[in-house]
Amino acid sequence: MSDNETETKAITIRTAGFDARFPNTNQTKHCWQNYVDYFKCIKARGEDFAPCQQFFRAYHSLCPNDYISKWDTQREEGNFPAKLDP
Repeated sequence: MSDNETETKAITIRTAGFDARFPNTNQTKHCWQNYVDYFKCIKARGEDFAPCQQFFRAYHSLCPNDYISKWDTQREEGNFPAKLDP
């Protein structure tokens, strides 16, 4: 390959699909529910359980990074406002 040629890679960008439980445009509750469902799922089935990754992709797509950081800190400190037991 010469210096003038560039390699192009295709990037697939996906977001969370429609969820009938959250029909409105404000997706904060949808974000929260996917975050909680992901951690309940990995506690019940383990991180290698493939269906848990759907929740992971959904909350990473919907939630602002500030929310995720705050909730991660709360979980680590033991004062997260939801029960994450399966």
